[in-house]
Amino acid sequence: MLHYRLAEKIGEGGMGVVWKAVDTTLDREVAIKILPEGFAADPERLARFTREAKLLASLNHPNVASIYGFHEVPGAETAAGAGGAHFLAMELIDGEDLQQRMTRGALPLDEALRIALEIAQGFEAAHGQGIIHRDLKPANVKLTQDGGVKVLDFGLAKAMTPDVDPASASPSMSPTLTSVGTVAGMILGTASYMSPEQAKG
Repeated sequence: MLHYRLAEKIGEGGMGVVWKAVDTTLDREVAIKILPEGFAADPERLARFTREAKLLASLNHPNVASIYGFHEVPGAETAAGAGGAHFLAMELIDGEDLQQRMTRGALPLDEALRIALEIAQGFEAAHGQGIIHRDLKPANVKLTQDGGVKVLDFGLAKAMTPDVDPASASPSMSPTLTSVGTVAGMILGTASYMSPEQAKG
């Protein structure tokens, strides 16, 4: 796939399959998120994926996973078996996610506060550029081997557009937790970790 060599599958989410890979040009390990073929054929979903690339590329913060590039390979088959021709090349982060850490027991207060502070710092930087994550949860927070914190997966992020009024959303659009639209007023995210405002649409 261009100058990336896929090594192993490391995750899968609503917007694609994530692989550990090697950038053979720069000789570094990266994470590759491949858009499934069915999604790539859907203009709305492809637009969401493209927006994710642009949003992430606009961020440069130690608490937010970096993006290296967004690529399209027309007609290409991938080793992922999904047939996806659109993919993101992202920072590969070694370590466990916060959800995995929590399964090993309660966090000491000082550790919990440090993690919360670093998450907040990443979000402050994102909000400063008009970006809302919309799906913050333990599985989207990576704890690096050197003790750092990285927020992952802005796949449900939405640029804050002040000219869009939530009241303008069509009444016929029934908000659900699985909605894929991006119209203001629709509910996106993970129910267990939503803010009250987000759950209300």
